[in-house]
Order: sequence, then structure tokens, then C-alpha cells
Amino acid sequence: MTISVIDSASRMRRLLAATPDDRAELVREMWFPLAGMYHFIPGGVDMATVHQQNFGFDWEGATEPIQEALERLVEADAWSRITKALESGVDALRSANPGIEVPDLQVILVLGDPANKHFVDEIQGLSAFGGISGYITITVWPTPQVLGRLEAIAVHELHHNVRYSPGGVVWDPMTVSLGEQVISEGLADVFAAELYGDRGYTHFVSESTHNDDDVLTKVASGLHITGMQNFTAWVHGDASARLLGAEPVGLPTGAGYAAGTRLVRAYLDATATTSAQSIAVPVDEVLRIAAPQLGLRLNQEY
Repeated sequence: MTISVIDSASRMRRLLAATPDDRAELVREMWFPLAGMYHFIPGGVDMATVHQQNFGFDWEGATEPIQEALERLVEADAWSRITKALESGVDALRSANPGIEVPDLQVILVLGDPANKHFVDEIQGLSAFGGISGYITITVWPTPQVLGRLEAIAVHELHHNVRYSPGGVVWDPMTVSLGEQVISEGLADVFAAELYGDRGYTHFVSESTHNDDDVLTKVASGLHITGMQNFTAWVHGDASARLLGAEPVGLPTGAGYAAGTRLVRAYLDATATTSAQSIAVPVDEVLRIAAPQLGLRLNQEY
């Protein structure tokens, strides 16, 4: 398999130096290698819109802050670090699961929009996605915390990518359960922690949220919900739900990550396994073993 981390640094430089009228098309060119993510949409999608939906920087706005942030990423050796982290992650997954199929990967790292309050303040400069086999997107604002976690961010998305690749768990957007995404986030965070220690845990989830029994109980009460369009408040929290026009349910940012991590830790402790080994474990198996360990009573199917 091959890991192709797009040279988006040079592409962003070119884009920022272009006239405003030319930038939208250069955004599309930068994202074009990931157009295959949307193979299931007839006619594809506008990749400039994808950039915006991923909190990407405003190409019509001031370029100086983006240029300065780009230099911080370059100085941090971000592209090389992400490549090496993904290689290490693949090695760890293969070592734990001999014969596992890992897809070829197209990976893009882009800068986010510093004027977007939700992106900067609520999710603290990070929006990433790896749930479609063969593709990983990472949008960041290069704070010291984000720069310190680049490797962990990459392997978190790698775990998702392999879990949902052919031969792994099937994700049907209409029928998938909230339990599946919650456990998937927990597995991915714990996998990153297995490789990078405390840096592995998603940084926009506060310590108090991780340790809040009420958050765990509330998330557990919704694990039977199906249809990914219904998950935002439960996984990312009320602030993200309000941003997207979804109904808040009374949960803080990253609640689903926190609950997933606790459930996965309970499962791994009880089975003496690792997240790397458990990449394809079914959600119902995790919950069957983890819930009693945490004093949760779950009667629905997941």
C-alpha cells in the first residue's frame, strides 16, 4: 500500500499568491486528489465546498494570517511528521493483526479558518475525517497544542480508515448506530494513545468531560439511535449541533469521544487486548463487555 500525503504546502502558497478571482479554482485543484471520497454522489461534488465544510480557510479573506500559519506548519515539519506517523500506525496495525488489509491512502493537510469562532474556540483548531476508505482529511490551526498532536491526529484517522475499509466494519449512514461511532472514536483515541501517550486523546475534550459520570450515562442512553444525521449532539456536543441546526441534547463538546474512550478502556482492560488488535471488533461485543464494568445497563441493540 502507498501513503500519499499531498504537498498542500506548495499549493497553499501558490493559492495565496494568486489573484482573488483565481483562488477558488486553485482550492479545487488542491483538493482534487480526494474527489474519490464522493464516488457515491452522482456527478461528484464541488471540492471548494468541501474545503469550506471542513472549516478550511477563507480564500477570499485576508491572506497574511494564513501565510503566517502556513510557515508555522512548514517549520514544524508537519507533512513529514504526518507521513511518518501514518507509516508507524500502519506497522502497528499490521503487527497486531497479521494479514490485515490497509488501503492506499490519499491524505490532505490544510489550514482552517481563524475567523471561525467555533473552529478556533470550541473544537480548538482541529477538524479531521478518516471514515471513508483510502482518504484522510486534516484541517488545523497551528496552535502549540495542535502542532504537538499532529502524529496522534493522523493515526486517530488511520484507525477509522482501516476499521471502515473492505473486510472491516460496514458503515451504512442510514442504519449505523450511535454506539458504533462512539466506540469508533474511543478506539481511535486509545490507539493514538497507545502510540503517543496522553497526546493521543482528542484535545478539544476536556478532562472534566472525560471523567463525568453523567456525561457517560447520558451518551449511553442514546447508543441505540440510528442514522448518522442524528449523531452530532451526542458525539460532538451541543455547540456543534447548534452550528449545524441539529437539536441539542444537553452534552458538552466531545462527549461522545469521552464516553467512547471510557467504554473502550473498560473493554480492553477486561479482555487484555489493545485498540490496535481490536480494530474490527463489533460494537455490540465492546458494549456487552464494557457496560457492566462501568455500571451501565444497556438493553437495546447496536
